[in-house]
Amino acid sequence: MSALLPALSCLLLLFCCHICLSQANRPAAPVNVSVSHLRANSATVSWNVQEGEAVIGYAISQQRQDGLMQRFIREINTTSRACVLWDLDENTDYIIQVQSIGLHGESQASKRVHFRTLEKSDHFQSNMVAQGDPSVEGLDISRHLQTGEMLIITTVLLMWAAVIALFCRQYEIIKDNDSNNHSKEKTKPLSVHSTPDYHNGGLLGNKRTPSAVSIIKV
Repeated sequence: MSALLPALSCLLLLFCCHICLSQANRPAAPVNVSVSHLRANSATVSWNVQEGEAVIGYAISQQRQDGLMQRFIREINTTSRACVLWDLDENTDYIIQVQSIGLHGESQASKRVHFRTLEKSDHFQSNMVAQGDPSVEGLDISRHLQTGEMLIITTVLLMWAAVIALFCRQYEIIKDNDSNNHSKEKTKPLSVHSTPDYHNGGLLGNKRTPSAVSIIKV
């Protein structure tokens, strides 16, 4: 029994060292967690990580303040520092926390951040009032970019449609010309040097020359 005590002590020491090393290799908790682009049914969460941290993803805990709903979002192999929360209830209080995911596990959760979604009527008013808000300006820029991309795609499609229509038209013209030339060749008259047809031993279409008979009276 006394011989087992040193072995158990060594195992316990190794286990404690493993836990300490794992905690040391985990990234630090995200900082400057904020919520922007508030809408009736969506919001954008952004955060920062400390320099030198080997972060390969993030995890977000989202729950309603009344405790009726809780959601977890986890993304791996990304360097993004923002996430859009969708399918939110309008005029509702939410609490979020963000964790960084490293090669050796997840960090501690960030500080809790509280926000409240807008009502649908407030959504349109905020778009008109907050013209100088950088977040709103960013949304407007992205919306303009999407509109410009759609215009470019539509223009390219119209150009391709015009080229295809022109090609089909030219093909129909060439096809009609070939058909006309072929029909003309079939109805072309016989030339002068062509061999005449014979009918009943004589030339077809030529009149027979009557033979002359001479009568000599004695």
